Amino acid sequence: MGICDGRTAIVTGAGRGIGRSHALAFGAEGANVVVNDLEAAVAQSVVDEIVTAGGNAVASNDDVGSWVGAEAMVQTAIDTFGRLDTLVCNAGNLRDRMLVNMTEDDWDSVLHVHLKGHFCPLRHAAAYWRDRSKAGENVAGRVVFTTSGSGLFGNVGQVNYVAAKAAIAILGRSASAELKRYDVAVNVIGPVARTRMNENLERYKKPTEPVDFDALDPDNVSPLIVWLGSDDCDVTGEIFEMTGGRLGIFEAARRGPFVERESRWTPAEIGPAARQLVAERYFVPVAGTPEFAAWHPIAQPIAMPK
Repeated sequence: MGICDGRTAIVTGAGRGIGRSHALAFGAEGANVVVNDLEAAVAQSVVDEIVTAGGNAVASNDDVGSWVGAEAMVQTAIDTFGRLDTLVCNAGNLRDRMLVNMTEDDWDSVLHVHLKGHFCPLRHAAAYWRDRSKAGENVAGRVVFTTSGSGLFGNVGQVNYVAAKAAIAILGRSASAELKRYDVAVNVIGPVARTRMNENLERYKKPTEPVDFDALDPDNVSPLIVWLGSDDCDVTGEIFEMTGGRLGIFEAARRGPFVERESRWTPAEIGPAARQLVAERYFVPVAGTPEFAAWHPIAQPIAMPK
């Protein structure tokens, strides 16, 4: 018996890295798992691990950023296990370049996998849960989106990735408000862990010597995702942070200081007032800059793309 016993969960991008950890963790907690990855061999490998450990799993090689692919993936869960309870959108890619060197394909590829790859699966899963709710069935749907610190703070050399991840965060919050009526909880996570996308960076490399605790092991993130995907999860619309043994929550965007008057401003008057507000605001520097490294407790220098 586990916290997700009897539930069916889809995990996208589950062939390697964090997604693989999520899929294995759901299987260990009793869930039936749809292991989604474009690479059939790696998806099947994770399925085999779950089955060998005594769980139930099936592979999906559908493109999550495709309308028909996402629909087919959701249908795979329903056809194989008779239901869908949890959707974890984790699939991602990187096309890092400085803004002046970024191509249209760099932009489109990242937005397709990340942003559209969250919307399309959610759209089809949400329709399924709505229909079940209207039929009077118990739903308890759970959705976990994946953003990042880059999406919340900005980053140098990643305008495509940052745009997608920022949009994912607010998409998740908005969807939580819409889907609450159907007993569907939608939460967002910002994990920090070693993945195929960052393992070439010095700070993410595996330790060469034994360590008591590998803070960047992707397995550290999965317990949060499994709980968010379980019946026990009773929160929605939140953005969590998980790195190593550190669990935190990002506060939603909030208004800062303001200056108000009962007459129209002139352009000349705006300048001094705007500078005053900038000086008074709560300062959050852009990621990837020296100021951010000094401000953020776990930030370290990153390699800048060309």
